[in-house]
Amino acid sequence: MLKVGLTGGIGAGKSEVSRLLVECGAVLIDADRIAREVVAPGTPGLAAVVEAFGEEVLAADGSLDRPKLGSIVFADAAKLGTLNAIVHPLVGARSRELEEAAAEDAVVVHDVPLLTENGLAPLYDVVIVVDASPETQLDRLVRLRGMSEEDARARMAAQATREQRREIADVVIDNDVPLERLEHRVRDVWAELERRSQTSRPTPQE
Repeated sequence: MLKVGLTGGIGAGKSEVSRLLVECGAVLIDADRIAREVVAPGTPGLAAVVEAFGEEVLAADGSLDRPKLGSIVFADAAKLGTLNAIVHPLVGARSRELEEAAAEDAVVVHDVPLLTENGLAPLYDVVIVVDASPETQLDRLVRLRGMSEEDARARMAAQATREQRREIADVVIDNDVPLERLEHRVRDVWAELERRSQTSRPTPQE
């Protein structure tokens, strides 16, 4: 099994890269998706978040109001740390379960938004960073996700810098490019991941 950590700043296009890697044959473990699962209604995770931040972070149907919570924590580093201390251990435990269920010869891609911030690079055989300029990130967040410019800038500022992400990268995928070029680059990266996976497998004992 080859363990790959995939990360990138908000709005860099990491989800598109993960989608393309899955098309190539990767097993995807999406930390964001798991993070939503562990704070679903009725979970201990949601109860802990409400205890820390109050019932104002709940929507009318009892689910987590993620935009409301985001507006609280991304403007306050201490509150973001409190949230991370609740959610990250739960996400880590579920991610390990999914990894253990994958085939022995799989290329397992962990899509981890805060891989750089949390010093997780040593956990992976290969770290891929999806890179885009801050201008591109801001444009995507405002134009495609409907964020206000203020909210978008606050979320970008709460993450690692572009330089910090690139420092931990084994592979950088430039996503300031048209989709066709991105697809070509991802296919090349996949070929390299398959090569590394094959060379890292133990030789059968005779």
